[in-house]
Amino acid sequence: MSETGSIKFICEQAPVAISRFDGFDELNRCRRELLKLGMIGVDASGIGFGNMSVREGESLRFYVTGSTTGQIRELALADYARVVAYDFAGNWLRCEGSRIASSESLTHAAVYESDPAAGAVIHCHDMKLWEALLNKVPTTPRTAEYGTPEMAYAVRHLFDVTDVKMRKIFVMAAHNGGLVAFGKDPQEAFGILVELRRGKG
Repeated sequence: MSETGSIKFICEQAPVAISRFDGFDELNRCRRELLKLGMIGVDASGIGFGNMSVREGESLRFYVTGSTTGQIRELALADYARVVAYDFAGNWLRCEGSRIASSESLTHAAVYESDPAAGAVIHCHDMKLWEALLNKVPTTPRTAEYGTPEMAYAVRHLFDVTDVKMRKIFVMAAHNGGLVAFGKDPQEAFGILVELRRGKG
């Protein structure tokens, strides 16, 4: 059975209301398109997949879609979590909001930490694109499972030894169909995925 969507980190959650944040509308616009393309949603087992985030200013804090929101057509503020602290070594994360931060939040954190220019991150699924890009663009090892410190460290390593910062996309080898794109804003990250999906990349 797919483990997509299961939280693997220790989460400290403060159930406070999320205020409207910069990038909220753009994030939701891109998410609507990804839902139409089937790159975010719910699988045949009813398990949600895919998540998105936007950085808060120039900090390492970010707003990310909450866990188990894949089935929701239009996200409200209450469906997001604000990640305010994390620790890869401790497999730990602190977030604010009524929902727990997405299972892939440590991966998002690793991107923001590694690339100060990254303002948005999209994790989505597309099996055909995954197969086409596997080991042809920066790819995390099969030993790094999604949502784990090993994945976060693997992402940081990609930034050290590959051209992922330029390509703005990487493949998760241990997560069938799993892709991560990032950019200065949600639209840039979304555009990278769409262009590659159309075979122009």
